[in-house]
Amino acid sequence: MQIKKIELTEIDLPLVHFFETSFGRTTDRRIILVRVEGEDGSEGWGECTCGEGPDYSEEWTDSCWVTLEKILAPMLIGRELGSAADAWHEMERVRGNRMSKAAIETAVWDLEAKMLGVPLWKHLGGTKEKIACGVSIGIQDSVEQLFEKISTELESGYRRIKIKIAPGWDVNVIRRVREKFGDIPLMGDANSAYTLADTDLFRLMDEFELMMFEQPLSNDDIIDHAKLQREIRTPICLDESIHSPEDARKAIELKSCGIVNVKLGRVGGHLQAAAIERTCREAGIPVWCGGMLEAGIGRAHNIAMSTLEGFSFPGDVSASKRYWHEDIIEPEVEVSADGFISPPDAPGIGFEVRRDRIEGLTARTTSIH
Repeated sequence: MQIKKIELTEIDLPLVHFFETSFGRTTDRRIILVRVEGEDGSEGWGECTCGEGPDYSEEWTDSCWVTLEKILAPMLIGRELGSAADAWHEMERVRGNRMSKAAIETAVWDLEAKMLGVPLWKHLGGTKEKIACGVSIGIQDSVEQLFEKISTELESGYRRIKIKIAPGWDVNVIRRVREKFGDIPLMGDANSAYTLADTDLFRLMDEFELMMFEQPLSNDDIIDHAKLQREIRTPICLDESIHSPEDARKAIELKSCGIVNVKLGRVGGHLQAAAIERTCREAGIPVWCGGMLEAGIGRAHNIAMSTLEGFSFPGDVSASKRYWHEDIIEPEVEVSADGFISPPDAPGIGFEVRRDRIEGLTARTTSIH
């Protein structure tokens, strides 16, 4: 398999509703799409899941654009790849920049699956013919507004509710949610908003019997998380701290977590995601798919990844309409009334990319060949 051309396109896509975390509020997404073209004209698509600024990650839209255009794409043009897995190895000598790498690497996996005429999820070794779906709900302007959103998602069939927490939006909010909705599957995502000085706060929140606390402490930490985990009953889920199978192995060895969130962009693509899933599964640690406000292409890749055996909890893989008035794929991603998505049987990601829709949203584009 030889890559003849790589196209980058940045689109501006407004969210249906703002999404707020401890990092801040997002109302519009600047998304970089990657199209790789093979020697026979076949194509594969990937999506860069970085944020608009360097908050969740050091990478952000403008830095990824430069890295993709000037460094990573030229490394693959004209290279003979034995398989899609070789895309990661070709880029491996570049340190970090995993979201940029994942944008290309996932596109190459889509290309290879299409060339073979098989669904991407089966090509990756997926075993699940349906995946359980949860939702992530950002910090709201009021608890009453949060109640409305939770009610809507439960009525839509979602099988797990994740709410963002931050200092001042935690104990009392979770208490009121429990009082209102009872023992629904509920978790709290802190996005690194706390320190070990807040241990007593987390002990207090143990009473709410949450599924997990996601990344409560520093984004690059596994030591203090181990200390916190010893002090509380609720499992800690690591997100930002896990970039590689080695990170996962070390965190498990230190007992820093009981669960791991896997995000394609954060770990560098499908090859690394599968390695982390295997490392965790062999250690008895469940994993699940986190979300990064992806448009349809990134969402399709998440669906494929979530079919791997170790993905035991409902992921942040929800319907297109939750985020976008109109997605960039067809059919749009839909969730069944009982909260599941069935991976498509068509080759590759299994969805048609809407070039007309993308053209109408395009802010800039370039081609490397």
